[in-house]
Amino acid sequence: MTTHALDTWTRFKNGYKTFPSIGLAVDMSRMIISDDSYSCLRAPFQAAFEHMVQLEGGVIANPDEKRMVGHYWLRAPHLAPNESIRLEIERNILDIKSFSQAVHDGTLRGAGGAFQNVLVVGIGGSALGPQLAAHALGHPLKDRLTPSFLDNTDPDGIDRVLASLKGQLGRTLVLVISKSGGTKETYNGMVEVINAYEQAGLEFSSHAVAVTGVGSKLDQFASKGGWLKRFPMWDWVGGRTSQTSVVGLLPAALQGVDIDRFIAGARACDELTRVAEIESNPAALLALAWYAAGAGKGEKDMVILPYKDRLELMSRYLQQLVMESLGKELDLEGNIVNQGIAVYGNKGSTDQHAYIQQLREGLHNFFVTFIEVLKDREGSNVWVGENTTSGDYLQGFLLGTRTALHDKGRESITLTIDEVSPFSLGVLIALHERAVGLYAHLVHINAYHQPGVEAGKVAAEAVLDLQRRLFSVLSRSKGQRFNAEQLAAQLGGPDLTETVFKLCTRLAANPSRGIQSSQQPDPFQTQFWLA
Repeated sequence: MTTHALDTWTRFKNGYKTFPSIGLAVDMSRMIISDDSYSCLRAPFQAAFEHMVQLEGGVIANPDEKRMVGHYWLRAPHLAPNESIRLEIERNILDIKSFSQAVHDGTLRGAGGAFQNVLVVGIGGSALGPQLAAHALGHPLKDRLTPSFLDNTDPDGIDRVLASLKGQLGRTLVLVISKSGGTKETYNGMVEVINAYEQAGLEFSSHAVAVTGVGSKLDQFASKGGWLKRFPMWDWVGGRTSQTSVVGLLPAALQGVDIDRFIAGARACDELTRVAEIESNPAALLALAWYAAGAGKGEKDMVILPYKDRLELMSRYLQQLVMESLGKELDLEGNIVNQGIAVYGNKGSTDQHAYIQQLREGLHNFFVTFIEVLKDREGSNVWVGENTTSGDYLQGFLLGTRTALHDKGRESITLTIDEVSPFSLGVLIALHERAVGLYAHLVHINAYHQPGVEAGKVAAEAVLDLQRRLFSVLSRSKGQRFNAEQLAAQLGGPDLTETVFKLCTRLAANPSRGIQSSQQPDPFQTQFWLA
């Protein structure tokens, strides 16, 4: 054995940790973490462990909204800070199961007969988790209901999803998921779906379920409209940590996923990641790796590479969980720190032919998280070569890519699970939720609020208000032509000119809006008018 191989093997033995109770192995051997990093971070980690105990005990974790953060109680109701919350969680799970059973056995039916499809209307945490679970755990020949999603306010995207359900709306159950009921993307999707049902001559309410906060706009709308069912969302469950709430459990149960095993996986991971010792806690190991790779400042991106098609959406899910939780301008004292870790990824071995070239030889501004799945498939093998299967090649590409990156000094973590199952997906989600919480405390930020998201919503409303005023100006001067500068002058001044130009250009590209434009050699002299 060469010295290089021996060194690698020794590093592997030191960096490879197994956690049999949750079917997980964590390989840190390809990360550069000094002994000093371990020793220097032991005290901060102890503080982080203590903070997690307080979090699970019900402290106010989101000062912006003055709320607790209780997603851990969802899989261990006995840990809830009071009896009322415990009973709500337990009752909610029973409601999910009984409702799903009624749908599956045909007690609840649509206008066209027994439900065959479930359409989820939501965005962010109300869509990414359910999409991940549907893709990871579903099977077209086994699903009880076939899932589809409206997760944006893109008209063409909405049309495509509804076209896939053409002629099937009478056998489609619609879940509208929004905590406040005021999320514009979800509201718009709901209105579009209601219109589709009306156009098909069907009553939407007899196909509709609301998942929302008690007393919210959506709750009131669903109650007044006589929808089939309303499930509660609680203010102590954030969107990006809601997959073990009704947000994730209801779509999964309707699809036919074993939600008890999913909850069990998350619960088992929670129990293990409460251990107040870095080496024995897989979430702490992840947080340590993230900290060491980016010098505690997010200096390197996190590339998620699951070598399993079922986990293709894991990078999108983790993108929100990590970036919305850790991407913060201010620390807990109000100092500007601009923290965060950028997350992107796709799947192996697709990426052998995409951005692996840059990862190996380009900018050294990242570390990789490989996700390895040991079980290839259900059923017997197909031989693609002499004693070789497609799964052999998949592992070969994973190990080869890992080695190729290591040879160039590029760091990586490898997470290994036995198979993609409800239990293992629960483990992966809970693992990263805990790692985010620990890391956030290490870098002294609040992982559980999102002021930047709210700022974006406020800015979007300002743009829509400007569009309404733009229509008013053009309506008063119907047929009269204006360029963007002239319109901006009437609407508030030159600072609005760029936005006015963008609004008019898009509106003119959609004839149904009634705004026309003239073509000019200088695009900024283009004139707009209401015909």
